[in-house]
Amino acid sequence: RRVFRPSGALLTDGDAAGSRRRAVLTCLAMTWLNPHVYLDTVFLLGTVAADRGPMRWTFGLGAALASLCWFAALGFGARLLSRHLAKPVAWRVLDGLVAATMIALSVSLIAGS
Repeated sequence: RRVFRPSGALLTDGDAAGSRRRAVLTCLAMTWLNPHVYLDTVFLLGTVAADRGPMRWTFGLGAALASLCWFAALGFGARLLSRHLAKPVAWRVLDGLVAATMIALSVSLIAGS
């Protein structure tokens, strides 16, 4: 039996579309095959850490832990807020907050403070 999904993927009964293995492999591929991983982590973080002298490894470890905490908070927060974020009003409020933050940041950069 074949099932046609809206995304255009053609699956057979033998395929586990929502399997844990497939989700883990997709996550690993998106992580390790993403060039931004290497640009941000290796080059940007490495360049900033190199300026810290003997504390560069502590800085790097702190940055890695902060990243782990941030992405864990994003994941768990998304799950906890999914009911509220299903409403278009919530997205308009969130977009407004992001816009206000960006405007405040740009004004502060232009003002030089």
